Amino acid sequence: MSDNAPVTFLTQEAYDRLAAELEDLSTTGRVEIAKRIEAAREEGDLKENGGYHAAKDEQGKQEARIRTLQSLLKTAVVGEAPQSNGVVEPGTVVTAVVAGGEEVFLLGSREIAVGSDMDVYSEASPLGSAIIGLKEGEKTSYTAPNGREISVEILKVATYTG
Repeated sequence: MSDNAPVTFLTQEAYDRLAAELEDLSTTGRVEIAKRIEAAREEGDLKENGGYHAAKDEQGKQEARIRTLQSLLKTAVVGEAPQSNGVVEPGTVVTAVVAGGEEVFLLGSREIAVGSDMDVYSEASPLGSAIIGLKEGEKTSYTAPNGREISVEILKVATYTG
């Protein structure tokens, strides 16, 4: 792991949920997918075996999710959402005028807000990296992936309550 690996803030609840998902995928999930692949393999010709190819594809996606969870949990900072002191930081809810429209979003990992309809922006995203450390009332701009310059004004920074 490099020194500049991203650190992700997670609540204890999110960390526990992700650790349980990782445990399930690494044990039961791997056994189940192996059984499905073996059963499909026994059906004969693999070139035209849709069930076999679907199971192998699912296995690849499952292994990718396992790697993502392992990395996320290894670098996670677990605790309560930081108390807002008016400064944008991971785990805070930001109200901002972005490109002329008001938006409310959580800055941090999408995994924190599972079950919520709140928009989430990573602190590594163009918007997230542009506003991290800003205080209420401050303005900045960033270059969007399409090359457009987007203005941002921080209106409010609040504690994420889940």
